[in-house]
Amino acid sequence: MEGDSSIGDGEAATIAITVKFSGGLIPISVSPDSTIKHLKSLLQPLTNVLPRGQKLIFKGKLLVDEMSIRASEVTNGSKIMLMASQGLHQGDGPVLKQAQTRPVSRAGYASKLATEQLKEQKPDALDKNRWERFKTTGVIALSECNLKAIPDKVWAAEVPARVLDLSNNAIQEVPVKIGSLKIQKLLLNANALMDGSISWEGLASLEYLTVLSLNQNHLTTLPSALGGLTSLTQLHVANNKLTGLPNEIGLLSHLEVLKANSNRISILPACIGDCKALVEVDISSNFLSELPDTFGNLHNLKSLHVGNNGLKSVPSTLFKMCLQLTTLDLHNTEITMDVLRQCEGWESFDQRRQLKHQKQLDFRIGSAAFDEGADKD
Repeated sequence: MEGDSSIGDGEAATIAITVKFSGGLIPISVSPDSTIKHLKSLLQPLTNVLPRGQKLIFKGKLLVDEMSIRASEVTNGSKIMLMASQGLHQGDGPVLKQAQTRPVSRAGYASKLATEQLKEQKPDALDKNRWERFKTTGVIALSECNLKAIPDKVWAAEVPARVLDLSNNAIQEVPVKIGSLKIQKLLLNANALMDGSISWEGLASLEYLTVLSLNQNHLTTLPSALGGLTSLTQLHVANNKLTGLPNEIGLLSHLEVLKANSNRISILPACIGDCKALVEVDISSNFLSELPDTFGNLHNLKSLHVGNNGLKSVPSTLFKMCLQLTTLDLHNTEITMDVLRQCEGWESFDQRRQLKHQKQLDFRIGSAAFDEGADKD
């Protein structure tokens, strides 16, 4: 019989259903004895929508989490509609059929216009006066110069530079001779860098490098050579396509700031707990379902941003061991304020963050609204 989901003497079989979402169709197989809640968990990685942000509708009725698929009268071949609550998603947002067009702000338009004008002009990145200024300040500022490669003059600089800023260009390669510099800060944000186009051997030779910023490129992995940058205090790799962080990140014993938000990271290595100098961590808008228990080793941690992930809990040691923690952002995760209040050490953490909030108000910093750090339900 059509729609029959049984085999033999009532033995449950997997049924195939179709979920309508954002103008598209998602085929999925599931046991009819599974709950609607389980079905939502299967849909989470396919849609980026957290289970509590999903509303499943079948034949005009809202499906209830606790009910089984069989009891909900969903059978083989059924079509279900998924509606997503705004904000309750992981990563960069729900998987949409077509990318939404963002309105261009006035400032954004001005920046775009300036870039277009720059392309029509002959780049002046190598003019004599500019390089003389670089030598005086020790800062080679070549951002937004329409560069496709690092200029040869960088390697021939007569005065050792402290900072090399090559952000907002179209640079496709960082050669091994980057290691010949004595720079402390290297900024390569918003370029065209991909896996294999960076000489990590060269970067590892930068013994004085404290800040490495690779935001908004096309990186999917970070190599083990990252662990050679033992002087790093700040690592910025946000808005790439990273799926994880290497175990060697644990060798960065001086690292204070880690910003890896807006990637595709699904798991963090336990050795991140060896980065005991960490003060600020932002891994929001990824695909994390849990944080390693070793987060409790980060005794200097003051700020932790993990919103827009699939987290269901925080490490049991977080509030007990991270006694400097005052800022925690868990918005748009499965963790609610009710869950947090049951964690050991919550009361002390809550007092610290409220005290910080009050100090900010006393010095007229920030708004009067107190952000609880997680969703209420």
